[in-house]
Amino acid sequence: MTQRARLIYNPTAGNEGMTRYVAEILNVLESAGYEASAFQTTPEPFSAKKEASRATEDGFDLVVAAGGDGTINEVVNGIAPHQRRPKMAIIPAGTTNDYARALKIPREDPVAAAKVVASGKTLRMDIGQANDTYFMNIAAGGLLTELTYAVPSEFKSIFGYFAYVMKGAEMLPAVRRFPLHLEYDEGTYDGPASMFLLAMTNSIGGFEQIVPDSALGDGKFSLIVVKTANMADILVLMGKVLTGGRHVDDPNIIYTKTRVLKASRGDGDEMKINLDGEYGGSAPMTFTNLKQHIEMYANVDEIPAAALGGAADHVKEVETIAHQDIDGDGKIGIK
Repeated sequence: MTQRARLIYNPTAGNEGMTRYVAEILNVLESAGYEASAFQTTPEPFSAKKEASRATEDGFDLVVAAGGDGTINEVVNGIAPHQRRPKMAIIPAGTTNDYARALKIPREDPVAAAKVVASGKTLRMDIGQANDTYFMNIAAGGLLTELTYAVPSEFKSIFGYFAYVMKGAEMLPAVRRFPLHLEYDEGTYDGPASMFLLAMTNSIGGFEQIVPDSALGDGKFSLIVVKTANMADILVLMGKVLTGGRHVDDPNIIYTKTRVLKASRGDGDEMKINLDGEYGGSAPMTFTNLKQHIEMYANVDEIPAAALGGAADHVKEVETIAHQDIDGDGKIGIK
């Protein structure tokens, strides 16, 4: 039976250049054995989410999200609530492309990104649920976490990643601590903090050392709580991030793993929540890790074995079937 793929692409992503690659991407998907079709998102709210949900309900075998992390997040939100979920692939065309970076998917060439599907290698990826909304990479609260949706879209289109750098420099002096209440697997935290961050990959805001021991598909969030708002302390922490992820041992940091997190402000004031770089509502909010919830095409050969985590189990299954050493450990399957 022929398998069907639906490409959902944002025509405004990547300096509005995605449209010219659609025909080539569809050809790659057809060559990979899929009967492929495309949907161009519209200015209508949640256009990508609605189409991903429709394609899922219609029984498509693969949904390909082409755009920035916001478009990918919408597609995840369209797929995640369903009992029967298609595979996913991503073609990055945004500013930071954190999720593509974590999965080692080419970020400068949409056609090369599509060819990851042709490799036939997938990982079962965790998906986060925040109340009734889903996210695939990060959830966060605190002033600096409002950075990504504080940068106007046209500013991001013109200046790219440097738009975040400029906005961050503007916001840093305004960072303040606030009373934070967190409940997680290993305990609770009631005290002052400037931000908290939940992560499911090692790629956040273009950095790959914020979560140095990230393991894909392990069913756990990496929780980081920054207790300080002192400018000198924050600069020290940033330096430790850039020199091997040593910030996780700093006394101004709480770093732990958890399957569930309940977050609120201790004083009852509003705390905006960032989900994959977009405003995701306000706390109180409960975050739950849905272990290996969506099967994603990934450039598995380029991902370090230590980062595969629980997703490695699926790699071993594929190795056994394909009779190939996919993860480079010198063994085929589980031995």
